[in-house]
Formats: sequence, structure tokens, C-alpha cells
Amino acid sequence: MRSEVREGSGSEELTLAEVGTLAGRVLDEVERAIVGKRGALELVLLGILGDGHVLIEDFPGLAKTLIARSFAQVLRLDFKRIQFTPDLMPSDVTGSAIFSPRSSEFEFRAGPIFTNLLLADEINRAPAKTQAALLEAMQERQVTVDGVPHRLRPPFTVLATQNPIEYEGTYPLPEAQLDRFLLRMDVGYPTREQEWEVLERRLAHRSDDMTLEPRADASDLLAMREAVERVHVDPAVGRYMVDLVTATRQSPRVQVGASPRGSLALLKLARSRAALQRRDFVVPEDVKAVAVPALAHRLTLRPELWVQRVRGEDVVRECLDSVPTPRAD
Repeated sequence: MRSEVREGSGSEELTLAEVGTLAGRVLDEVERAIVGKRGALELVLLGILGDGHVLIEDFPGLAKTLIARSFAQVLRLDFKRIQFTPDLMPSDVTGSAIFSPRSSEFEFRAGPIFTNLLLADEINRAPAKTQAALLEAMQERQVTVDGVPHRLRPPFTVLATQNPIEYEGTYPLPEAQLDRFLLRMDVGYPTREQEWEVLERRLAHRSDDMTLEPRADASDLLAMREAVERVHVDPAVGRYMVDLVTATRQSPRVQVGASPRGSLALLKLARSRAALQRRDFVVPEDVKAVAVPALAHRLTLRPELWVQRVRGEDVVRECLDSVPTPRAD
């Protein structure tokens, strides 16, 4: 696949300029299926490039599932979908040991989590034991069945969808699991013109299904991740990330602020954004662009603020306004 995308590149490592070009082609192709949501698609790709997991939280019918399927097609990744329900068992996700009459032994049958891109659909409908099994896979990149660990092959990314907790039959995710998502984002309703474009495309295709062309594959994605690791972070910009996270802990609106995992999320996402911009260094604007999706879901607000409808996003924006931005040299 890489030879189709970058002629003559062979197995050489990608430059950051090539990462930006390849990422642009991926986004352009995904946009054939998702209308008018370039910003949301960029955030999903930043999460994938940052070797993290993405939580998409929004109302039903806003193309959350379609986004996951589209990225799997365009990146040519092995893709599986799990519909989370209250009766879903951990073995339905991880797999289980099954007795084989032929060998008279128990053999492990891998579950759907053994894939490159896993769509965890309506993740906030699953019981606690199933969430715990998924949490191990997200953090440790392995699952344990009957005391035996089984490694997940890279790349491995969870794209989870979640409906707002006001909907019947949904439950808030544990804070520990929310913290494992590199970022949380929403999609939002389309504008009037964007929604009409959706209808126009449906009329033109005469089918609900759309086939997208692959623009990369798993080896390209791993090479892009390696290239992102070469993006330079100036100490002043790195301290700016730390100061933002510290500000969330000191906010009077917050009961529990972002952990050091939030600082690492800022680092990963800011470097990925710089690579998408074809830069080999991070600027403060990269940090500001990813701060809300990287940090808001990691905050536990004071209970009385629920009545005032204050959200984690509001607190992070206040921190962005209060923390001094480092000057460019």
C-alpha cells in the first residue's frame, strides 16, 4: 500500500512532510462519507496517530459509527464492532477458552477485541465487569483469560461511542476508564447546507452504502506514529502543558483535576497536530487546539455546579484564558 501512496518510498521512514500529505489524503477520503465535519475528523485522526483511544459522545444519528467505519476503510485496518448492551459478558469481548474434543484441551478462541480498530458502540450501556475487561485491553494492550495473558497486535485503537447519560439505559463511565481515552469529542448537528449536501450525495449514489478508497494501511499508520515521535517540543511549550494541567487542579470549580495522564495526552495530541501541519515542532496553538478534548473529560466538577450546568469544557477554557502563553523565540 505504501508504494501506492508514496511512489518509490519503499520501507523508508516517513518524513513529517509526508505524514502531513498522507494524513490530508486520509481526511479527504473520509470526508466523502462525512459531510462538513473536518474538525471532528481531524481530532479522530489525531487520536489514532497519538496511539490512543477516542471517545465520541453525542446524540444518536450523528454519524459516530460511520466515522469509525470510514477510518477503518481508508486506513485499511482490520475492523470489528461490538454493540454494548447491559447483558454483554467480558468473554463476548475478549474471547474464551473452549474445550476441544480433538486435543482434549481447552483452546483460546479470540474475541472481537483482537483487531486493529475496534468500534465500541454505545459503550456506556455495558456492565462493570465488561468495562473492566475493555479497560485492561485499552491500557495494557492485552486481555487475560483464565489467568493467561494474550497480547493485542499493533496498531490497536478503540473508537468508542457514547450517548448522553440522560438517555434511558445508559450509565456514566467510571473516571478511571474515562481517563484512558486520549480525547473525548462530539460531532454536532450539521448546518442546513451541510444536511442538504448529505441528501444530495444520497440521491447521487442511489444507495446507503459508500465504498471509500484506501489511502494507507497498518504499516503506514505505524510509520506515521514513528514520525510523530520526532516532533520537537520546546521546554517552554512543555511547561505550558504542565501549567494548564496544574490550573485544572487549582480551579475552585473542580473537585479532582486532570492527572499526569492529561499532560501526556496534551503532549501526544499536540505533536500529532504539528505533524498534520507538516511542522517538526510544537507551537502553543497546537496545545490550545487540543486542550479541551484532551482534558475536559478528566475533570470531576464540584457537585453543586451540575445545577449551574458548568461543564469540564468550560473549566478548561477558563484555564486557557488564565495561563500565560509562552512567547515564540
